[in-house]
Amino acid sequence: MGQGSAEFTLDVLHQKRQRVRVSIGAVVIAGWTGRDPAAVEHHIAELEALGVKRPSSVPMFYPVASARLTSSDTIQALGEESSGEVEFVLLQHQRQLWVSVGSDHTDRRVETYDVNVSKQMCDKPVAQTWWALDDVRGHWDQLVLRSYIGVGTERTLYQEGSVTSMLEPADLIARYRDAGGALMQGTVMFCGTLAARGGVRPSPHFLFEIEDPVAGRRIRHEYSVSCLPVPK
Repeated sequence: MGQGSAEFTLDVLHQKRQRVRVSIGAVVIAGWTGRDPAAVEHHIAELEALGVKRPSSVPMFYPVASARLTSSDTIQALGEESSGEVEFVLLQHQRQLWVSVGSDHTDRRVETYDVNVSKQMCDKPVAQTWWALDDVRGHWDQLVLRSYIGVGTERTLYQEGSVTSMLEPADLIARYRDAGGALMQGTVMFCGTLAARGGVRPSPHFLFEIEDPVAGRRIRHEYSVSCLPVPK
């Protein structure tokens, strides 16, 4: 995946898969996207106790350099205090919406004093396969997100849950529009994550997926984290 462009596979049910090159015009990280306002407020309070500043609005939309988007199996991160989080991801392409799965890999140390900067510091891995949103719209709430962490061949379930934990695509896009944004051609939006089992923690390897149990299919991607030394 080069800067500003990506090769993706578009998967429409009952049609031949299509390999395309997409010009990435913008990448947006949507945060605080939970459907339950009380749960969102509880999570904000938890992070405030750890030093993370309260967002100025809910949901919050963080722009990220398009060069951060990657489908590589390895990313580099400064130090050992970053971690991934599984999210469903939207793409506006060919005048329609596509959905896949990605990881909003974030520097957790920097996050405590500047969320905007923490979002910019790490690559944003995304799977290469995308489903047509129209193919899953009718059973959207049955889609499941999962992630695993581990070393070598060992894997531990890190996150698992329904997409119902987050705002559905139409609602999220409408709120982005209300905030002054627009899901233009080539825009990629990461759409929020699930609670981590056992708490947020780093791992040298991260595997994530979205499952469609109705159609009996899933999209999966994984990557390793190469930690750069922090100068003393």
